[in-house]
Amino acid sequence: MNRPLCLPLHAAGLAGVLALAACGGNAPPAEPVPAPTAVAAIDTPPPQYPVELACAGIGGQALLGVEVGPAGTPTRIDLVRGSGNDELDRLARESVQGWKFRPATRGGQPVAQSIQVPVNFTVPAVRPDACFALDAGRAPAP
Repeated sequence: MNRPLCLPLHAAGLAGVLALAACGGNAPPAEPVPAPTAVAAIDTPPPQYPVELACAGIGGQALLGVEVGPAGTPTRIDLVRGSGNDELDRLARESVQGWKFRPATRGGQPVAQSIQVPVNFTVPAVRPDACFALDAGRAPAP
């Protein structure tokens, strides 16, 4: 580490006085600046997946651009890439709107940060029992 040359005051002149300020004198150490942090998910319940769509084998992934505000809640949600089904895309946005995050920080203070969030609607491998009621023309049991 390069430290400035610390000369006696009578030999330093004005430039030396300024250099002496960097010699560590009696100044208290600077407070460390907290490292920045990124957004972290806290509560991200899955979206409702309509049984009608699941039974019909309709699924997909919606990719959302989400701005998480300093309060840890989404302040803006944009559809980056759709799932292929407008209803699933709508449900993905509605679900993410209620999610909770730990906000990003800069200098120890919460700040807004944009992230991308995939929301998956996976068709069940085994057909749910509710599908049989739909096939018979009845409403599925809740």
